[in-house]
Amino acid sequence: MATDAGKPVPYGPHNPHPLSQMKTELVWDGKYDEFGNRREVDIAGCAMPMQRIETVDEPRQRAAAEGQTDMFERKLMKVREEAPAWPDFRNRLIWGDNKLVMASLLKEFKGKIDLIYIDPPFDVGADFTMDVPIGDEKETVGKDQSTMEMVAYRDMWGKGTDSYLHMMFERLSLMKGLLSERGMMVVHLGDKVSGDVRAVLNEVFGIENYRNSIIIPRGIKNVQSQFKDVRALSVGHDVLLFFSRSEKTRVRKLTLPGAAAEKGKWDTFWRGTNRPTMRYELFGIEPKTGQWRWSVERGTGAKVNYEHFLVECPSGDLDDYYAEHLEQGIDLDFVRLGPDGTVQYYVPPRDYKLASTLWHSVRTRGVVADYATEKNEELLEVIVGWLSDEDSLVADFFCGSGTTGAVAEKLGRRWIMADLGRFAIHTTRKRMIGVQRELHERGKPYRAFDVYNLGRYERQWWQRERLHNADEEHRRIVLEFFKAEVLTNAPSPLIHGRKAGAFCHVDGIDSMFSRDEATAVAKAVAAAGGRECYCLAWEFEMDLHLTTAALEKELRVKLKLIQIPREIMEKNRKSPPPFLEVAVLEAAPVYRKSTIKPHTSNFPAVDIKLTKFMPSLAEVPSKELEAIKARAVKSGMDFIDFWAVDFEWQPGKPFNHHWQDYRTRKDRSLQTVSDAGHVYPKKGAYTACVKVVDTFGCDTSVSVSVKV
Repeated sequence: MATDAGKPVPYGPHNPHPLSQMKTELVWDGKYDEFGNRREVDIAGCAMPMQRIETVDEPRQRAAAEGQTDMFERKLMKVREEAPAWPDFRNRLIWGDNKLVMASLLKEFKGKIDLIYIDPPFDVGADFTMDVPIGDEKETVGKDQSTMEMVAYRDMWGKGTDSYLHMMFERLSLMKGLLSERGMMVVHLGDKVSGDVRAVLNEVFGIENYRNSIIIPRGIKNVQSQFKDVRALSVGHDVLLFFSRSEKTRVRKLTLPGAAAEKGKWDTFWRGTNRPTMRYELFGIEPKTGQWRWSVERGTGAKVNYEHFLVECPSGDLDDYYAEHLEQGIDLDFVRLGPDGTVQYYVPPRDYKLASTLWHSVRTRGVVADYATEKNEELLEVIVGWLSDEDSLVADFFCGSGTTGAVAEKLGRRWIMADLGRFAIHTTRKRMIGVQRELHERGKPYRAFDVYNLGRYERQWWQRERLHNADEEHRRIVLEFFKAEVLTNAPSPLIHGRKAGAFCHVDGIDSMFSRDEATAVAKAVAAAGGRECYCLAWEFEMDLHLTTAALEKELRVKLKLIQIPREIMEKNRKSPPPFLEVAVLEAAPVYRKSTIKPHTSNFPAVDIKLTKFMPSLAEVPSKELEAIKARAVKSGMDFIDFWAVDFEWQPGKPFNHHWQDYRTRKDRSLQTVSDAGHVYPKKGAYTACVKVVDTFGCDTSVSVSVKV
């Protein structure tokens, strides 16, 4: 409060209270820093290069394996000649925190995305545990939401609505930067948070760019409590919030599938709005309030269906043109003095019905879904078809099961998708391969796609931002979460901790634990008198189990390979995530007589046979862990959901999907021997790589030596 000669001056017209001068604003904890400065999104600090880890063009690879490459290329060329607007673009599926993903995309895609649809988590306390099928029978096992997702989800709601809104503000700000001038933003929400998120969208995009809130019913029944009294009605709808990047953006009129047609009818020519230029005398009548629907100079602006029109207006003309002005409209009986003495105009019939903000004929999701929050393709077909064109780039940064990309691919759009969850990326990869196969069989164009992740760059960002570049701090945090003792006077620089009588080695944050490192660690442990060591690392070189088995036989030191969970990078993480041994995978080459003709050599056709698999159990609910362990030991192959082969793999290069097989919910069968019949171009030694993804979305790889 102001003072005058040391005395308080009451608030009033000459001394207004600070709150009386504030503008309308949504404020949440974290929006401003301790000094009252607005926190901006640190785009430069979050941007980092992404690693391309896979490339997928399944139908082309299958055609090559069948000796039909030329036929396939001619077929694809013909299709692309019919769709010349298609540039050479590879779609992208990205695994990582979408904040870091979007900051990293800005350099290449700023102002280039035409439609962003997101379906962010919005139901605090929701249970995302799901039953996933295993084996080829009707058997299921519980799968938790990945620990990384659960931690991130808890962080979203750690401070209630405040932390959720701050999370949304940062990500919506990045999305705005990615949108083109004609771009549209669609946010799919539940009733609980739609009001608050709309206020954030108003702030990010501007209230002038708000277009609609659309209500869509949920496809899954919400049954109310059987009790007499309830706190609230069960929620039977979701909300779609539509915003444009620019106030000038226009969109096509929308019709919905299954909507009823409208018959031609006469309607009143008067309307309630009030523009003086639209009030004039017509048939001896002038509106005292309101206005006519047309000006004298302007007509319908819409083409008339004359076959229906002539039934009611025999004087109409069959020429196909517009009623360009009022006098012409009267001459054609588009405008008349009605039997009741009012001025009327004719509304021509439609074989469709224009959509309003209530969509009765589409649903949020189907009753049966392969993913916990899977959206109905019909809903995305409406959105993508309405708000984008065939050359448009469409993005979804909470992609879940990949419905947005599947629809975009089928409608001829380019796409970028990202998700934090390993299972989401796996589900989407499998789904998009299925879409490629479907379009290939139908002779329709499709694009190859690449799988990216932030990998070590995400860890580098964590080390720089949170650990202040201290590698010792990294080791301390890993050992603390692993519940191991940090050794300050260790017998070797390669030994960093101890747990239950075993030593611990923590690999560097930028490193891949290799054969040479395994040998050095085993020798250091043996020299220190140890017999067992936990080797904790972010990444492991392939085939390490063969090396560790040989070292155990030679040095009598058992090395346990433990994956460091990404969850420890989460801010304010307290409880330890599970540290589990990496999966075990073994495979061998199979040589057959080549059946591809003509062929330039007599080299055999090569396939790959899976011989052993033990899954990683990082995503198994703890209450089921022991039972699933026993089940996995008995029949590990039943836990394979997807596997693929790169027959000409090279270290450091992206994994190329030459062949793959996977289970679906309808077809649980799985080949354990590939049928690609790969033929190498010349005699020599080659390396194939096998990638397996288990039922829980965790992947592991192994290399296979091939000699022809």
